Amino acid sequence: MFESKRFYAFVSFLFGALMPFSFSPFDHAWLAIPALTGWLWLIRRGECPLIAGFSFGLGWFACGAWWVAPTLHTYGNIPWIAAAFCVLLLGAVLALFPMLWSWLTWRIAKKGGWLLLVFPAIAVLEEWLRGHLLTGLPWTALGNLLLDTPAIGWASWFGVYGLALIPAMLAASIVLLIPQSGSDPAEKCDNKRNQRIGAVGLSITLLLFALAPTPPVAQGKQHSVALVQGNIPQDQKWDAAFVGETMHRYGSLSAGVAEAVDLIIWPEAAIPFFLERAPGWNQWLNEQMQTWHTPLLYGGLKLMGGNAAQNGLFAHDPAVPEQSFVGKHHLVPFGEYVPAWIPFLHTLVPEIADFKAADDLGVVQVRGISYGSLICYESLFPEEARGRVLAGAEVLVNVTNDAWYAKTPAAWQHFQAARMRAVETGRYVLRAANTGVTAIIEPNGVVSHQLPWWTAAVLQGSFVSSNMITPYVRWGDWPLLIVLMLLLMPAIINRER
Repeated sequence: MFESKRFYAFVSFLFGALMPFSFSPFDHAWLAIPALTGWLWLIRRGECPLIAGFSFGLGWFACGAWWVAPTLHTYGNIPWIAAAFCVLLLGAVLALFPMLWSWLTWRIAKKGGWLLLVFPAIAVLEEWLRGHLLTGLPWTALGNLLLDTPAIGWASWFGVYGLALIPAMLAASIVLLIPQSGSDPAEKCDNKRNQRIGAVGLSITLLLFALAPTPPVAQGKQHSVALVQGNIPQDQKWDAAFVGETMHRYGSLSAGVAEAVDLIIWPEAAIPFFLERAPGWNQWLNEQMQTWHTPLLYGGLKLMGGNAAQNGLFAHDPAVPEQSFVGKHHLVPFGEYVPAWIPFLHTLVPEIADFKAADDLGVVQVRGISYGSLICYESLFPEEARGRVLAGAEVLVNVTNDAWYAKTPAAWQHFQAARMRAVETGRYVLRAANTGVTAIIEPNGVVSHQLPWWTAAVLQGSFVSSNMITPYVRWGDWPLLIVLMLLLMPAIINRER
């Protein structure tokens, strides 16, 4: 049975299908350990690392991204069967990364104690590659599992990709503690040696939890903020007949708190049209601002000349004549643009928008405070948040519209990524979402204030601006990646010998 390729494929798929339940909104992070341990045990025992890796990844990403199908069907007008195929295709592409992880682990350290080093090191490299190749998609990044654990402080040193080392090391330690069958004296000796190495690995993992640095604490001036959650359904958001309701809803929700806060924030594309082409609404907004006397950050669209447009964040201060704008840097492929190498999708999916990526710093100044913008999808990428802080951001503002995903796990997994950006950068994250999750996230990843999901409401709270620079912001991913690659060299040399 253990030599059957179908067996390896099926069981690996089941282990991978457990992974989505480790993340939000289920938050059973402990499930990742038996899933990774069982998968690694299969890799080590069998001769099918490519099959085991691909099947595990397909279970993880295809099952975890099932919500893509109803999104494409409902808002992309794609037939159900084609939408389901897109989910399988996405899962298959992302499964290539665990397949590489599996094959390299088997190739370098199928047997022996090198597994303790090789499996975690390649986990970090695989997660980094998944976040960068093919424009990157670090959805449900393995390091996110460390949120709400004592080990989360390491994120301010090594980022979300570096945190993948810890669950992978724990899984490798457990596998090494499990003796492999064999009556040969040499095999018994190998088992004892591997178990000793596994015990060392388990001890190191526990020490990483016990000796984790304290998460960042912002030390600066406190400010008050109001995050407005308009709760505009996606099928009405771009409907011209619903524009008046949208604008007046945001206006009325903001008017009730404007005098009590220092800043108001509206979510991504809260104004779902070009203000340059709507002078009446532009005048209405200016009148509201003069009444409130409070600065407003809002997500909107900006014409860039010709047919080009950008999705981004506007800063509107009634005390300043001109509005400032920063655009979105990391666009959603197939959602906000179509890659140049497959232009035929313009005819297959004509509803796909075509935005241009911004090349600004992503930071706006409002009354002496620098706000770094993370527009929707950008909050998945640690390098985006790091870039904003290096450009001077004292607070991160994440505006998003997750109404696309309806009431699926996607919105919560997106929110989980935003929490990790707070710890990596040592910054408050002010997250305004159209339908939720709207929240204020502290630099240690703790959610201090949060609105109920899918309700029209205002979240009032406070934040602290900060100028501190975490080790991760200062150094990024490369020091850890280089060290891990150097550490892998002895294992590779030993394998060749």
